[in-house]
Amino acid sequence: MDSSRRAAIVAAVERVLTQAQMPGAAIALRIDNQPWLNLGVGYRDLSQTQPLPEHASFYIYSVTKTLMAAAVLHLVNQGQLDLEAPLQRYWPDFPVATPLTLRQLLSHTSGLPDYGGLPAYSEAVKTIPEQPWSVDRFLAVIQARGLLFEPGQGWAYSNLGYLALKLLLETVTGRSLQACLDEVFFTPLALKHTFVATSLDDVRGLMPGYTSTFGEDLQDMSQRYHPGWVSHGVVVSTAPELAAMVDALFTGQILDPSLVEQMAQPVHSLGAHPPLQNVGCGLGLFIDTASPYGRVMGHNGGGPGYSIAAFHFSALAGRPTTIAAATNREGDNVGLDVVDAVARVLAEA
Repeated sequence: MDSSRRAAIVAAVERVLTQAQMPGAAIALRIDNQPWLNLGVGYRDLSQTQPLPEHASFYIYSVTKTLMAAAVLHLVNQGQLDLEAPLQRYWPDFPVATPLTLRQLLSHTSGLPDYGGLPAYSEAVKTIPEQPWSVDRFLAVIQARGLLFEPGQGWAYSNLGYLALKLLLETVTGRSLQACLDEVFFTPLALKHTFVATSLDDVRGLMPGYTSTFGEDLQDMSQRYHPGWVSHGVVVSTAPELAAMVDALFTGQILDPSLVEQMAQPVHSLGAHPPLQNVGCGLGLFIDTASPYGRVMGHNGGGPGYSIAAFHFSALAGRPTTIAAATNREGDNVGLDVVDAVARVLAEA
């Protein structure tokens, strides 16, 4: 990449970081299935004395859902799962009797509730971040709240739906989520810094991530926030390796293209969510069907300390392009704003 375009990307990202009061971001760019740019912009610390490295490790938060969805489709391809089958076929004791199909769980149309807005959850994360709820405690939310609507008759983002999918993957395969994702993504792509975190010991190498979750002042959550608070499991990765996974998914290296196409078919329309023009929810994916850069597919993620996004553009400046971004402070879709800023520079070049 020429120096002028690189400088333009840095300047565009710096504007986003300044507006959002973010210390820094890691960015990775792949074009035509090849790495084009890995970049750290800004700082790893609030005092702005240490540059943020391009290979910094982050929780990718809900971008994990895209990887999980691909793992489910992998088992569908092997004949071990059926997208139209009810979860209860594989899990007879699931705490909801109403049939919920795997397709509905993957697309957030099952009617299962979430825990994100529950005062008890927020208070627990704030006061005992090192001690996450158990799986049974998360499942108890389903028992207590029941379905929000009849399956297939609405849309509501549900981390608990993906907890159910995680437990399904582990039950059907007899292996951990780590082993499932090893088979589908981590091993084929020879990733060295990507894994499913299950303890605080696992994440000693995380980039400091700044949050106000624990009090009024910004604090580093990287050694306090237990990955178990992400009920469905959470992957740790770097921007370059996250870009490699998303790029590989959409360039036919992970699943048969017909299965990727199923993932990328919008099941429910969410309308405009800037900078995305017309967002549809597919199977573990958000799809912008009105982007000027062709079809745009990927996922964003956020939680204490980080804002993440990884999206594939089918025709950005006429070329298939994947952009991944991770910031080291939480923010409302700032990772996606960084991705959009990079895309605009490339489109204008």
